[in-house]
Parts: sequence; C-alpha cells; structure tokens
Amino acid sequence: MVEEKIEEPKEEKKGFFSRALEKTFASIKTVVPQKKEKIAFDDVEEMLIEADMEYEIIEKAMDGLPEEITRKQLRHRLVMLFEHAPDVDLNNLPKPFVRLIIGVNGAGKTTTIAKLANKSKKEGKSVILGAGDTFRAAAIEQLATWADKLDVPIIKTKQGHDSSAVAYDTISSAVSRNIDNVIIDTAGRLQTQTNLNNELKKIVKVCGKAQENAPHQKLMILDGTQGNTAIAQARAFNEMVGIDGIIVTKLDGTAKGGALFSISNQLELPIFFVGIGEKQDDLIEFSPDAFVDSLLDEIYTEEK
Repeated sequence: MVEEKIEEPKEEKKGFFSRALEKTFASIKTVVPQKKEKIAFDDVEEMLIEADMEYEIIEKAMDGLPEEITRKQLRHRLVMLFEHAPDVDLNNLPKPFVRLIIGVNGAGKTTTIAKLANKSKKEGKSVILGAGDTFRAAAIEQLATWADKLDVPIIKTKQGHDSSAVAYDTISSAVSRNIDNVIIDTAGRLQTQTNLNNELKKIVKVCGKAQENAPHQKLMILDGTQGNTAIAQARAFNEMVGIDGIIVTKLDGTAKGGALFSISNQLELPIFFVGIGEKQDDLIEFSPDAFVDSLLDEIYTEEK
C-alpha cells in the first residue's frame, strides 16, 4: 500500500496566509490603500519596507523594474527570493525519521512540536516525542501535557538530567517499537552560549550513535514577531550545529510578514512550515507561491 502525503490545496494555503498576514496587510495598505493594475516603483518599495523586508533584499528584488510595476513582474521577483527553498523529497525516509527541534525559549518550540506530531498522526504515521529541554522543568511538563492530549508516547527525565541521554533513549525506543517519526526538543538557553553550543553538538553526536545519520532534519523555530532580528539567532544556531530548515511561528501576531523573504534569502535555508495560533492544526507547509500570491492579492486587481 502506497502512503500518500497529504498536500494542502493551493487555495487552502492562500487562505491560511491571508489569516496569518492580516497585520502585515494592514500595514502595506497604509501605502497602497486601493488595488491597482500597476503600482509605482516607489510605492512598492515603501510597501516592502513596511512589511519588514530588509532594504538590501528589496534592492535586489526590484533592480531593473520599471517605474510602473505589474503584478506579474513583481510576483516573479518575489518568488525568486525563495530560490533557496528547494523541494525536499520526503519519500523513502529512513525509519525512524528523526527531527531535532532547535530555537530560543519563547519562540514556540513546544507548541510547534505538538503541531508536527499532530500532522504526522494525520498522515497515518506513528510518532514519539523526546523532552530534550531538560534545562527547564516547565518545558518537560508542557511537552508531556501535549503528548497526553495527542495520545503519543514521550521519553522524558527530570530537570537537569542529561538531554543527550533523552535523545538516545527516544530514538532507541522508536527503533524497538517500529515508530515512524521521532521529534526531539532541545534547550533554547543555558547559562552561557558555550554551554548551549556544547550541549547541542553532543545531542547531534549521540543521535548519530542511536541511529545512523540521525538527526535527519535539524529544524530551527523562529518567532515571526521578531521579524529580521530572528536572522541573527538563526545564524548563531546554524554555526553551532548546521540548520536544515526553518519553521516560522506566530506569524499572525505581527506586521512583519515581509521578514520571511529576508530569513530565507539571507540564511539560504528553506522555510518548511509556518505556524499561527495555539491550536494543534495551526501549522501549514510553506509555499512561496501561495505566500506571494496572498500578499499581491491585497494590492493588485485581478490580471485580465
């Protein structure tokens, strides 16, 4: 039996981005209040600044565009900014498929792990969680509460215990129980950057001992409300352990939706998912086309 990956239809993704980007839309409409067929170069530039897109990226996107810009011209340039977001082949994944979730405290790691676990279950895959943020007791409790709610197993220990041992035990348990997906939390802050760096490197190394080539994906959770300031965070973590992709959270709580262009382009990393809200279903696979179209729908009349 061939397992089919559930792919959200494009219209559904556009609808999701329309909800997620309400505050961003409100800020771009201060520059372009009425929909038009063509928009002046300066207005497009100002609109992108309002959406928190870095100026250097705006210059790159708009280089050589005419004084009056059509939807088609702008769309092409904006979608191009996500060229670093390759299509990732999620067929023939190793079993168990191990994801390590990385990010600073408060970015929405625990909720995102729950959303990823829920997504796996909906796709008919079994999943196990590893409470690897042993620095904070609250992180262990929060994840255990979600595991209970979603009815998925969790491997946990007491606060202060070795997080890499949790990672090893979670993967070993998945192997012995024939579980498809492993999602492991990690600490977002230790007393010093050096401590954090050493701990994350150790977890990565230990995952590889528990299963060859694990972790298969190291995903960085970025708080969308931080806009471009999140880029420096991602760079630091990328230098520590090498990030494979980004999940942007809390996009509905900010007018800085344009930062997604900068995040993907500057870091040269794909954005895999975007999350809004606290509900377990509030996570969607990122689509550059749907994201750009939902932005342009707000300012351009329909193309004839």
